[in-house]
Amino acid sequence: MRALKIGILAGESSGDILGAGLMQALRERHPTLDFYGIGGPLMQAQGLASRYPMDRLSVMGLVEPLKRLPELLRIRRELRALMLREQVDVFIGIDSPDFNLSLEQQLKQAHIRTVHYVSPSVWAWRQRRIHKIARATDLVLTLFPFEAAFYEQHQVPARCVGHPLADLLPLDPDRAAARQALGFRSDAPLLALLPGSRGGEVARLAPSFIATIQNLRETLPTLQAALPAANMERAAQLRALLPKDSGITLLQGQSRLLLQAADAALLASGTATLEALLCKTPMLVCYRMAPLSYALISRLLKVPYFSLPNLLAQDTLVEELVQNQVKPEILAPRLLHLLKDQAAHARLQERYRDIHQSLRLGANTRAAEAVLALSGARQPVHE
Repeated sequence: MRALKIGILAGESSGDILGAGLMQALRERHPTLDFYGIGGPLMQAQGLASRYPMDRLSVMGLVEPLKRLPELLRIRRELRALMLREQVDVFIGIDSPDFNLSLEQQLKQAHIRTVHYVSPSVWAWRQRRIHKIARATDLVLTLFPFEAAFYEQHQVPARCVGHPLADLLPLDPDRAAARQALGFRSDAPLLALLPGSRGGEVARLAPSFIATIQNLRETLPTLQAALPAANMERAAQLRALLPKDSGITLLQGQSRLLLQAADAALLASGTATLEALLCKTPMLVCYRMAPLSYALISRLLKVPYFSLPNLLAQDTLVEELVQNQVKPEILAPRLLHLLKDQAAHARLQERYRDIHQSLRLGANTRAAEAVLALSGARQPVHE
């Protein structure tokens, strides 16, 4: 049997996790596979020779990508040429819609099957993008049920595969064991600080998060706090921002274990909010962008929430603070309430658990079966 050739591209760490899980599931179901594209260390460990460092694609907002446009266009041209030269059977773009959808459309026009894995937030803003998605993709793989329903309404082929993290994490995490593993005291509250994985996010959020801890310690002098760095670059950035006497522990990675150990989390909107939900951790969600990008995006929003827990619940499970609301005098009292209100914490955990269960669908397996069926390598599995 000839090798199945798969193009695959992830532009950030969350996509690297999804891509690696999908690649592993594909290898388990097909004897010979060749992968081409861009990915991070996890995808490279599954056999991808990344054509460029993944972080070259990691930009956010409306204005910021314009500064990198010549480089991004050059990378996309090179990838298109690679996929056509190798005659890949299917191309999988993981998230990064501004980059991937244009590439997918070019490849689909060249008669290469295309999959977009992780729906853009087209249901929330810029809904006209649904027409570009329809032109660019043969199939959209969504992480959440409400997304697949949106695509069905617009006659765009889509399948909800669930979220791999929901499969990986236990429904009832062992908070005491996680805290012991990280070496934190069991008799004092622990707060997780997650200001994001991108340099721009950290620059905008981390100073306020750090100052909030100093504010909180006036009321809770025994408060423990930890900052997990997504990579070595973020560790250096955070180390430079931390005062010498901050008393905040800087961790290398281990964000998931910290969320399992913490009594509450202060974090950037994004994938980390889903991890906090799956770890059953109360949270305060913050969103701060460059002012011009926020001014443009806020006018286009079509939904009342921006955090994943609230979108999944279609209810205000967690409080969301944006732009100038992200300052210590506003964050500190809200976090103090989160840390002290145990009755609300118990109710919240039940809601979290229900959502967790709804996302436990065997995501890597579902995604791999859908890709193989689209490529013609095997018939789809009927459930």
